[in-house]
Amino acid sequence: MAPKRPNLLYIMTDDHAAHAMSCYESSINETPNMDRIAAEGMRFQNCFCTNSICTPSRATILTGQYEHVHGVKTLGDRIDRERDLFVKRLQGAGYQTCLVGKWHLGTGAENRPSGFDYWMVLPGQGLYHDPVMHEMDPSSPTLGRERHLKGYVTDLITDHALEWLEGRDEEKPFCLLVHHKAPHRHWEPDQKHADWYEDMHMEEPDTLYDDYENRAAAAREAKMRVGEHMNEQDLKCEKPAGLEGHDLRRWAYQRYIKDYVRVIDSVDENVGRLLDYLDDHGLTEDTIVVYTSDQGFFLGDHGWYDKRFMYEESLRMPLLIRYPREVHAVTMSDAMVLNLDFAQTFLDLADVDPSNEMMGRSFRSILQGTTPPDWRTSFYYRYWMHLAHHNVCSHYGVRTETHKLIYYYGKALGSTGSIDEDRPPEWELFDLKQDPQEMNNVVSDAAYEETVSSLKDELNRLQSQVGDEPA
Repeated sequence: MAPKRPNLLYIMTDDHAAHAMSCYESSINETPNMDRIAAEGMRFQNCFCTNSICTPSRATILTGQYEHVHGVKTLGDRIDRERDLFVKRLQGAGYQTCLVGKWHLGTGAENRPSGFDYWMVLPGQGLYHDPVMHEMDPSSPTLGRERHLKGYVTDLITDHALEWLEGRDEEKPFCLLVHHKAPHRHWEPDQKHADWYEDMHMEEPDTLYDDYENRAAAAREAKMRVGEHMNEQDLKCEKPAGLEGHDLRRWAYQRYIKDYVRVIDSVDENVGRLLDYLDDHGLTEDTIVVYTSDQGFFLGDHGWYDKRFMYEESLRMPLLIRYPREVHAVTMSDAMVLNLDFAQTFLDLADVDPSNEMMGRSFRSILQGTTPPDWRTSFYYRYWMHLAHHNVCSHYGVRTETHKLIYYYGKALGSTGSIDEDRPPEWELFDLKQDPQEMNNVVSDAAYEETVSSLKDELNRLQSQVGDEPA
């Protein structure tokens, strides 16, 4: 008798940095239900995105393709409904497919989710409280229908995911994508968690007061500094008069980071609800459970909030996978995996053929405890949204196991605010072994001359390999 095909429960948050999870040794919060997935499965230490911004990363996860191939390079780009997705392949192989939560790949009829038997999604970012959601209408699955819900968005997303599980065909395997809005800015906790940590002093990151000395101008010019570039929605009050510099950053960090972990606390409790459902219905052994986020996030690291940069806190994604049939409990992998690899891996685990156009690689063997000898030791990254948000400069680069080389390019803001002045290109090189916090750009250090040369060659090789064009 053939083994039963596994179910897939894929839980993804928005902007949840790995270093805000206790299984990744967080110093600011506890995540017991996420930790449970790690304890009963595998924790990936080196999972990365190929573009640290929501919409492109989500498209990459679904398609298994780089941004310049699937066409979703920025927040304004929309995915083609006809494009091949891993969920479509599972659906074609007899899986029941469902998406509940954040879609963020277009709100018009031409960009509604495809490949799902049922979907219920937030329009754009959506609201934390009493959200509107768009639900697939069986009579018109492309258009959908608008529903005005009462409650907290994290609870509601879980409620509807569980409701779908209750009504599924139990004779067929399922693929359920639960996409939470949290902990995306502006970090609005629910009533239960609103006062948590109020009297606590949250540990500050070592680089909170970074002055961007010996870094590219791109780092100094970015407008996402904690306190200085935050607004009243972020801080839930006006900035105190006369507070500036380090004092403002110190005060604002405590306000923002507490709300950030409060909304994560709600996510963690709802992860527990999903895990309990699997246990209570005898589904645990046959279900692949994945917890991840669409990218990392700066938790005051380098004095920043938000993401976008190729720096580690933004680049790194949490990734926990539990699958009792194949993955041993309490295991960890240092292998370099990408969001680009998710699609092939899920299809491989379901014994479904991937599309020939998918560009990643299945890491099923890594889940089983064996890293292939030819597994990647470097990867290519590119951020396309030049100065569009937070004044972050377009850049691309290569990360290896020991170094990171970044190339910043594009135009600069002119005196009128238009992007019309030539911007000198810049390079950054970080020695990740000697400088894991990426505080010291050594690209001009004579001791690294050969390293720079070899990394530029590797960058050119990877860029050519994936078919991207240099700036």
